[in-house]
Amino acid sequence: MTVKEATDFLEAFPDVTTIELLICDLNGVLRGKRVERELLERVFTVGFYLPGSVMSLDASGSTVEDAGLGMEQGDRDRLCFPIAGTLSIVPWHELGDRAQVLCTMFEDDTDTPFFADPRQVLVQAVERFSQMGFEVGIAMELEFYLLDAIRDDDGHLQPPKPPGSSRRMRSNQVYSMDDLDEYDFFIRDVIDTARQQNIPADTVIAEYAPGQFEVNLNYGSDILQAVDHSVLLKRLIASVATKYKMEATFMAKPYIQEAGSGLHLHLSLLKDGVNIFAAEDPTTNPYMRHAIGGLLDMADSTQGFLAPTINSFRRLAPDAFAPTTKTWGYDNRTVALRIPSGSIESTRIEHRMCGADTNPYLATAVLLAGVTEGIMNKIEPPMPIDGNAYEQDQPSVADNQRDALRNMEKDPRVNKWFGKDFVDVYQSCKWSELRMFEQQVTPMEYELLLPYI
Repeated sequence: MTVKEATDFLEAFPDVTTIELLICDLNGVLRGKRVERELLERVFTVGFYLPGSVMSLDASGSTVEDAGLGMEQGDRDRLCFPIAGTLSIVPWHELGDRAQVLCTMFEDDTDTPFFADPRQVLVQAVERFSQMGFEVGIAMELEFYLLDAIRDDDGHLQPPKPPGSSRRMRSNQVYSMDDLDEYDFFIRDVIDTARQQNIPADTVIAEYAPGQFEVNLNYGSDILQAVDHSVLLKRLIASVATKYKMEATFMAKPYIQEAGSGLHLHLSLLKDGVNIFAAEDPTTNPYMRHAIGGLLDMADSTQGFLAPTINSFRRLAPDAFAPTTKTWGYDNRTVALRIPSGSIESTRIEHRMCGADTNPYLATAVLLAGVTEGIMNKIEPPMPIDGNAYEQDQPSVADNQRDALRNMEKDPRVNKWFGKDFVDVYQSCKWSELRMFEQQVTPMEYELLLPYI
């Protein structure tokens, strides 16, 4: 990152008057502040400040004081700097006068990363992973729902109507070309806007439920850049949806009766340009087996990162294409870790355990940790699964947030990869958030219990 990036940008976009400084919090929510054009070069030179407590917020946006980053420290500021290559215009603002840049947080000097910044957690994980000497191919698939901004007559969520149409999506037309045609206005805008922001989004498909879509990011070799792109793409999708009076949500399970939304991570490892996962039968490849063995061995202790809310666990239902067991297999969408079909050269792991609501920085750190631990320690996985994993007796992952958080505390490798201080903050925030959700009386309780008990 250099000030030249800011100077060149301002010269290229003379109409930009305001720049949004964005930082990703613990929950994957982008927060920050706005500055005027004349301050941008200073931000690139000396940074700007935000309170460290933004990394200890719960789902309501309130500081979790038990995490120790709020009033206990006087709600101290931390220094933030822009991330090179993320400065771009914001095309969904009609006036064309807005720009944005993704940032990351440090202590009072630029040499000490702020331990509670999820991106800095991934930076440390990348450094540890790189000691194995492999290059990577990494790509991400993000699932989301489009919603009508207006609820139905009962106040419930409903799929939107395309402009000029009276038809609302109601059936599960997976890979439907008709549905893609009806939402072509939105899809084209997403892809065009991504191109303007140098985000390599290339494919959109209709998914397994009404109003559900998936967008793919191209393969890349820069782990941090790939995750930065995914974070910014989520903002882009939500903003383009708002432009058309719709809502986009990355909740893991917005409709209890429909498929949930996931974040699928694809990873291949290369040595001297050769994919070391490649084999005629990838299930027998030792690198592939050990990588999968490590991921499954750490599945219990890292699930709390991949399923970060109560709603996340509603996605983990049988027969819903969300993994409920610690399983793997070739070209099998009922398992947690899938080896997709395709050419030998493109052999890779598709990690299917994350909900769309996970923080992509933490999810990717989980991926790197499991793969590294598996390869370095030659962890053997169980036998690969043929057929429907939901109908087989296989070891299950936790089906609730309490067990997932407790499992996190039992594995010393979690502290090694994520840092004990970060894990303590994460645990404090998630236990506080869990209590907040559990202390609600639901409409069903009033309906079924109040009149009779």
